Amino acid sequence: MRPLTVDRLNELLFFGALVLLLAVAAVRLTSRTGLPSLLIYLAIGMGLGRDGLGVEFSDAELAQVIGYAALVVILAEGGLSTRWRDIRPAIPAATVLATLGVGVSVGVTAAAAHYLIGLAWTPSLLMGAVVSSTDAAAVFSVLRRVPLPRRLAGTLEAESGFNDAPVVILVVAFSDPHHSTTWYVLLAVMALELAIGLVVGLVVGRLGEAALRHVALPASGLYPIAVLALAVLAYAGGALLHGSGFLAVYVAALVLGNARLPHRPATRGFADGVAWVAQIGLFVLLGLLVDLNALWHGLGPALIVGGVLTLVARPLSVMLSLAPLGRPWREQVLLSWAGLRGAVPIVLAIIPMVAGVEDSDRIFSIVFVLVVVFTVVQGPTLPWLAGRLRIGEDEKTVDVDIESAPLDRLRGHLLSVSIPSASRMHGVEIRELRLPPQASVTLVVRDGNSFVPEPTTVLRWCDELLVVATDEVRDAVERRLLAVGRGGKLAGWHGGRGSTGLRRPRE
Repeated sequence: MRPLTVDRLNELLFFGALVLLLAVAAVRLTSRTGLPSLLIYLAIGMGLGRDGLGVEFSDAELAQVIGYAALVVILAEGGLSTRWRDIRPAIPAATVLATLGVGVSVGVTAAAAHYLIGLAWTPSLLMGAVVSSTDAAAVFSVLRRVPLPRRLAGTLEAESGFNDAPVVILVVAFSDPHHSTTWYVLLAVMALELAIGLVVGLVVGRLGEAALRHVALPASGLYPIAVLALAVLAYAGGALLHGSGFLAVYVAALVLGNARLPHRPATRGFADGVAWVAQIGLFVLLGLLVDLNALWHGLGPALIVGGVLTLVARPLSVMLSLAPLGRPWREQVLLSWAGLRGAVPIVLAIIPMVAGVEDSDRIFSIVFVLVVVFTVVQGPTLPWLAGRLRIGEDEKTVDVDIESAPLDRLRGHLLSVSIPSASRMHGVEIRELRLPPQASVTLVVRDGNSFVPEPTTVLRWCDELLVVATDEVRDAVERRLLAVGRGGKLAGWHGGRGSTGLRRPRE
């Protein structure tokens, strides 16, 4: 490897910036075709690699470390962008899919790998475990384009956030050359690691929420950095305590993303940007690691294993997991087809390579081809399948979007409120909001024009409001605005009474 000099650094920055710009431009193409952007990024990496422009990269251990770091950021962004009220009804289903469903998928896929393509049992179990995790980045990118009912979309989001943790534990265990633990001991260890990760994530998330709500930072740009740092802290803390760091980071980010923190939209936007960089870097790196000749030899086995996984293992795991919960067959069909794979299986396939497991190079090639081929098939056809099954979005967003900016020296907060197109705040007069005396609507932005409202000003859909409130009543103001957005001017008769004992709406 050439020494890192200033000139070498300039070259790396130049080519890195070009790759980023090319990757950003490629998002336009993927958004039109319906393909997850990971395919373009993988193609960029392969084009730069040994069979393309000749960039040599074969350090599997470094790729694993970078892959773990990227997955932490991707999971953090997934947690921050997921609304608790959307996934809360789906938690039981997602939990069963991430545990029992993963177990069924591992078993069926491992049997196919052993009997159909001739792998030994240990590599077969590794194959089954590696491809049994749905990928958060791929699922989130598709959900942004497919208007699914809240419960169904919540199930997919929660499953993709939860199932990485048990799968990583299985892959690490099967990759250990000295692994001789019985299945029930492995299950007990897995349960303990998941419990530790869950507790660490909740603790870090709650403590971080309390700190950020009561400490006014000197610059708004520090809040997104602090939130992302807390999510990474949760991962590191969970891993150091021999728990599931991946579950810890997702849970911590979920808690922070649904907390009433200052500058929430800015925080989510920052996390989204960092996650895009992580995805681009990760997929390009994985593309560099690929040997095209090995991929060609892995095409047949990949089609066999992927076919069993997609048409047998995934539907069976969904049916066994969700049928007892009474989920309709249409939802089960869509969830079976929506089990998209992405960066996670490819990163996990590197673990046995680093551990020197038998046939690990072959496993990596098969998994790489499987992910590419079945992403091309499943991603673009998911909206069509949702239409054929007559599954569409069942409700519109009614909650107002509130961003809070602390005014440290004034001991107050400036709330920016956006009224969505389905909010019941439409038609409500300013005075009918019945905000506490220590709060006031100071500005309304409508159709690009700003004006100072009167008490009788009627609010409309798509209005944006600026509300000033003191520290003491900020929480009550947010709760009242949410209540009016959901219940209209009669929200006070539906359980909320403004600042005088307003009960927080159930999310």
